[in-house]
Amino acid sequence: MFNQSAVRVRAGEKTDRGGNKIPDWSPGAVNRLTVTGLNIQPNNQSETGDEQRNAVVTGYRVQSAEGTSPDIKATDRIDWRGHLYEVDGEVAAWPELFTDTIHHIEFVMVRATG
Repeated sequence: MFNQSAVRVRAGEKTDRGGNKIPDWSPGAVNRLTVTGLNIQPNNQSETGDEQRNAVVTGYRVQSAEGTSPDIKATDRIDWRGHLYEVDGEVAAWPELFTDTIHHIEFVMVRATG
């Protein structure tokens, strides 16, 4: 059930003209980490259209294997099956019963096209 993997993509940092630190998504600045032991399942799909375009949003729910807590944050992106997804919302850490350790994490990733 936890036989899938994906690549966590984390932005580097750069300074803008105003001296502020901002995310740097350029290929040389990002940090990539392969995460294994995942269960990735369809979560939602929606399509909207008007005269100018059709927008499609596809989402997946991702759960890590028991006893794992991969380093994934809400600001990360996920490279999976040749597509880049954004983490949608916070990453939930599920606790073990009766302890302070993490049982697994869950999050939703989405991709919009159109």
